[in-house]
Amino acid sequence: MKSGLNKVTVALLAAGLAFGVQAADITIAYDADPVSMDPHEQLSGATLEMSHLLFDPLVRWTRDFKIEPRLAEKWERIDENTMRFHLRQGVTFHSGNDFTADDVVWTFNRLKASPDFKAIFDPFSAATRVDEHTVDLVTKGPFPLVLNTVTYLFPMDSTFYSGTSDDGRNKADVVKHGSSFASTHTSGTGPFKLKFRQQGVKVEYERHADYWDKNSPGNVQHMTLVPIKEDATRVAALLAGDVDFIKPVSPNDHARVESAGGVKLVTEAGTRIITFQLNQARFEPFKDVRVRQAVNYAINQEGIVKRIMRGFGTTAGQQAPAGYVGHNPELTPRYDLDKAKQLMMDAGYQDGFKISMIAPNNRYVNDYRIAEAVKAMLARINIEVDLKTLPVAQYWPEFDKCAADMLMIGWHSDTEDTANFSEFLTMTRNEETGRGQYNCGHYSNPELDALIESANLETDGGKRELMLQRAEKILYDDAAFVPLHWQNLAWGARNNINAEPVVNAMDFPYLGDLVVE
Repeated sequence: MKSGLNKVTVALLAAGLAFGVQAADITIAYDADPVSMDPHEQLSGATLEMSHLLFDPLVRWTRDFKIEPRLAEKWERIDENTMRFHLRQGVTFHSGNDFTADDVVWTFNRLKASPDFKAIFDPFSAATRVDEHTVDLVTKGPFPLVLNTVTYLFPMDSTFYSGTSDDGRNKADVVKHGSSFASTHTSGTGPFKLKFRQQGVKVEYERHADYWDKNSPGNVQHMTLVPIKEDATRVAALLAGDVDFIKPVSPNDHARVESAGGVKLVTEAGTRIITFQLNQARFEPFKDVRVRQAVNYAINQEGIVKRIMRGFGTTAGQQAPAGYVGHNPELTPRYDLDKAKQLMMDAGYQDGFKISMIAPNNRYVNDYRIAEAVKAMLARINIEVDLKTLPVAQYWPEFDKCAADMLMIGWHSDTEDTANFSEFLTMTRNEETGRGQYNCGHYSNPELDALIESANLETDGGKRELMLQRAEKILYDDAAFVPLHWQNLAWGARNNINAEPVVNAMDFPYLGDLVVE
């Protein structure tokens, strides 16, 4: 660490952080901290990264998108609807309780009831205990994505989370954007235990001494996460030596990090789609396909990627990135300002209208700058935008209420599969199944819904790809939403932080395996 106290250092010290980083004690600066310690409350990247710290999944993705065993040592198919998982023995939770099949069944049932996660697990009908260390997961029919899905099954300590809390509430309750036992108390099997958390200030983790994975190379004993919303301030903290690892690094700051001594820029191609949704339930003109098409034609994706993202992204005309089953190469961005004006005229809105728009200002790379650019582009077709940007902790509650006419959302496929985008973003909203949980466009098309449901039961890869490509074409023709770009990823790190092996395109580094040299 450099001597002297600059403004960044003073601010971080005021937050209670002590610098002078020792061998394997590190500080990480993020744009935002997780909204809760409950792994089932919010389906978001911050929650998933937290889950990999405090909990462990049955299986997880490798950097090259292969499945590797974690709490499940091996698995086998019993019949076309049943997969049997053999669980790792000798694993203990942070509470000291033993990990068993009962914890997997309990967690599965909680996921099936979670507003955010139940759609992912909707294809499953049951989790059944075979013996203390064996579980059968049963699907409603042939399902090609069993292993993809159970990357999201992080067994919780069923004994710890059962019963009532001191205030008489059920410890197992999933409470969206509210106080619950699980949002502030943790017991997982993960590499770290929660030591301290003050929302919006810092989260401290300490290594779990009895962690089961003795082959993990990770040597970080104490890790502090501190939220720093401003891109430039986050980079300044890294360059001053006040923090060791930062995420993300804005494209505007790449050269600054690359040219500095003692630090490095680590990048990864990303598959997160950044979009705007057009809220048909709130704003009547968006029910007209011509208006939705006009909005799409008015937005210059190439200009956004080139000027705002500094080329660090890939323009999008659909949900599915190249390489995913279902990506349709025919669907490209369609910027055409004259066409947009003609469509507005055809729909009877040549004089335009006024809409509200919300976007986060610390969730996606350059999110508020992108929103400002879209606002300016829509003004060219006489759409006046009342834009409000919010920190992510305040943004998600507003988004969940669909509290604007246009809303920004980014999505990385939870199953590394095209269908997942539609399951959450474009299928008809259904509180019972969880389908369309994040569809604040309130787009509804029975043909699309049927295609996705059928694709999820299709085990013939070729047929399934054609079905998902057809689904993308339907969304394109209907202008169901506004695709912008797939966001690339960048981290900054001190040279002694061996970040490259633990970062990934999923955007939740496996920090339990992080090595500090």
